[in-house]
Amino acid sequence: MTHPKIYIDGEHGTTGLQIRDRLANRTDINLLSMPHEERRNPNAREALLNEADFAILCLPDDASREAGRMVSGGNTRLIDASTAHRTDPTWVFGFKELDPGHDRIIAKARFVSNPGCYSTGAIALIRPLAKSGILSKDALVTINAVSGYTGGGKNLIAQMEDDTREDAISAPHFLYATGLTHKHVPEITTYGLLEQAPLFSPSVGRFPQGMIVQVPLHMASLGATSLEDLHDCLSEHYAGCEHVRLASLEESASVTRLDATALAGQDTMDLHVFGNGNQVNLVALLDNLGKGASGACVQALDLMLAG
Repeated sequence: MTHPKIYIDGEHGTTGLQIRDRLANRTDINLLSMPHEERRNPNAREALLNEADFAILCLPDDASREAGRMVSGGNTRLIDASTAHRTDPTWVFGFKELDPGHDRIIAKARFVSNPGCYSTGAIALIRPLAKSGILSKDALVTINAVSGYTGGGKNLIAQMEDDTREDAISAPHFLYATGLTHKHVPEITTYGLLEQAPLFSPSVGRFPQGMIVQVPLHMASLGATSLEDLHDCLSEHYAGCEHVRLASLEESASVTRLDATALAGQDTMDLHVFGNGNQVNLVALLDNLGKGASGACVQALDLMLAG
């Protein structure tokens, strides 16, 4: 029996290594790998991309676009973990819980763009409310988030873990993107069904993996009268989803402290509706390298393999 050939282009980066770990022991696929001596050979890379049935791109944006051009005349199906194609209408957005039935669209797609880690949490919270009309599409939305430092790739990992470096970071927690621009904002705006870009304030904590994404809202600004209305909207949207869990209102009400690392090492996401009669805080909890990156890539791959 011939198994599908899978090539991870950029397998030695943070995301690529995590994907390879998830696929290494599977017997239903054939993992291809570039020989070490050929890794800077563009012809060898192009040949391997076109030999593969599926290629997962764990690359900078320009290199991902180049890979797309390299397979344009062939049949290789791509999953792109970069930012390059996330708002490209010719690529299918890889968040399988985007809408009921979106998993079937991913299964049939040739080109799939994996969502970013922050945007996975933000879109999961915002889109169902915007789609239902509870949240106006012209709403002014604020998103606050903290991620494990592995989301910054090898350089940030080294800065956080090696205190002998001149550029070592000693802070236990730091804010960044202070100019209020971030590469995830376009996809959050597009797939959150927002007409105006949200105000997004991300930060990094001194822990490797984990993430909390928060969307605080005033009830007076929403087309809903209670936390139950919001919870019901999210519950309907994610009914039957394997990898997204909506906590009950009772569970969320009992939470006094939420640990950003609680789902580290897992490929699932928890959603919470916190609040009182006047305010609500919608919260997503996930692993930035799991459901926020490598885990989501593998979930998309499994859909495409089955489709």
